[in-house]
Amino acid sequence: MASEKAIKQKARLSNSNLLFLIASVIFVLMYLFAIISYPGSFLQFQTFFDLFNLNAPLIIMTFGLCIVMIGGGIDISIGSVCGLVTMACAVYLEKRSGSIAGAILLSMGIGILFGILHGYLIAYLEIQPFIITLSGLFLAQGLLTTLHKNPLNVTMPAFVNLRDFNIVITWLGTRNRLGVFIPCQIKPGTIIVAVLLVIFASLMKWSRFGRNVYAVGGNSHSAMMLGINVKRTKFITYVISGLTAGIAGFVYIMTTGAGNIGNAAGAEMKAIASAIMGGTLLNGGVGNLLGAPIGTLTLLVINELIRAAGVQSNFQAIVSGLLLYLFIILQSIIMSLRDRKRFTVALPPWLHLSGKGQA
Repeated sequence: MASEKAIKQKARLSNSNLLFLIASVIFVLMYLFAIISYPGSFLQFQTFFDLFNLNAPLIIMTFGLCIVMIGGGIDISIGSVCGLVTMACAVYLEKRSGSIAGAILLSMGIGILFGILHGYLIAYLEIQPFIITLSGLFLAQGLLTTLHKNPLNVTMPAFVNLRDFNIVITWLGTRNRLGVFIPCQIKPGTIIVAVLLVIFASLMKWSRFGRNVYAVGGNSHSAMMLGINVKRTKFITYVISGLTAGIAGFVYIMTTGAGNIGNAAGAEMKAIASAIMGGTLLNGGVGNLLGAPIGTLTLLVINELIRAAGVQSNFQAIVSGLLLYLFIILQSIIMSLRDRKRFTVALPPWLHLSGKGQA
């Protein structure tokens, strides 16, 4: 009896993976609905890849934000930091005749500096993360307008070649109305998303740091009693968030080819919504990095469905807000039922997506 009970406990799906599983099912059902409703658009492979090609910066920012939220924090400055990076890279490449390698280092450096500043003030001085990252939002916006007030296109030949570079999948594509086969194209930003997903998902699943983040987000006092350096863990989560915002900024300008004051405006709110829809709880301790792209894609498919239906653009925000309400309420109900042991899900070990450290 005891051994059977232990097996059942081991096979019980964690909260992080349960919410990720629910988010995945919702996304699949929504995309199937989109295919059925608008087969001419959503049935094409290129349409699916374009969700990544055109929105890679948002997904990258969501990675960092998910790690911060799992650790019990929040970062609302990432959109402005991303915008600042795009303009800084544009000025560096166009006005200073800089190199692409230098622009990459510049973007990562700006992001890391903001992450260090926020992480130190939040983790070591114990100031509320919302206040600190709100200050960072205003600081990044001010620096952005100081650098250059007007949109700035980058015309450097090497960068233009990078902007226009596509990875062509010759065996995968669709035929147009004339019967001409058009292969799928993938932007470098999509490859960066895939690489970062593997890195961060592995970091959160198998590393001691990942287990510490889950422990700190679940209960920081208990984590401290277990010997975990809570302050250092929180500090590193904000450094990672700043780093991903910097990388997202370079991917953004690599996609659009220009620095603009409006670049990534409001992206922090979209990233928060994407993280929640992907199964990350706002109160920390629960989340799965694999859910970051799932939540982002869910949000994007909703917007594409509304656009395909010919509805006014302001209706996108209304539906996205209502859906966010739904996800938050659904998460609250599931967590409440699980705490009362009225809602359990058991899966065979080969279906497990995460380690034991996740709540």
